[in-house]
Amino acid sequence: MECRALVATRSRHKLEEVRTILGGSLRIHGEVHELIDLVTAGIAPRPEEEDVEAFDTFRENALAKARYFFRLTGMPTIADDSGIVVHALAGEPGVRSKRLSGRSDLSGQALDEANNALLLDRLRDVPDERRGAHYVCAAALVGSGGGSVIGIGTCRGRILREPAGTGGFGYDPLFLIPDFGRSFGELPADVKHSVSHRGRAFRALAAYG
Repeated sequence: MECRALVATRSRHKLEEVRTILGGSLRIHGEVHELIDLVTAGIAPRPEEEDVEAFDTFRENALAKARYFFRLTGMPTIADDSGIVVHALAGEPGVRSKRLSGRSDLSGQALDEANNALLLDRLRDVPDERRGAHYVCAAALVGSGGGSVIGIGTCRGRILREPAGTGGFGYDPLFLIPDFGRSFGELPADVKHSVSHRGRAFRALAAYG
């Protein structure tokens, strides 16, 4: 029987990124596991899911989400929590990155655009030299017996004054990588994954396999 591991997301973009970073599968205790998402696993949204990521750190949120879906399904579960930390905003939005705009009526690209617009508005009077930021990703794996491992990845950059590029998701079109002179939204996927917070976190997680 083919081994499967659950990626705790309903985001097609995030699943594609994780699969690309990990080469489509993850080795757990020496066995190769195919990666599937919550939709493929047939797990319908539940109201309590909204309360799972209630912590103040990326690490705690990722681990809580992985444990929640492991208990629900019994499958080895991978979950991540990531966000952008803007230095001029005293570290905000941080773990609130996805919920920055407060628009619970939006999802997907529409939510990304609302979040990006609010971030730009809050930084409108901040000069370029003070627009530093870094992405953080914590990736957690909960496997058989409830044991867990965590990988952490970061990536430093700067917030642009307007979106650039259409690739990626979230704040990617606003996040400039100085070494490339382009935003995450402009970089080819393989280049982005080689330096991104999510790429680093999931490669660290895979190293435990």
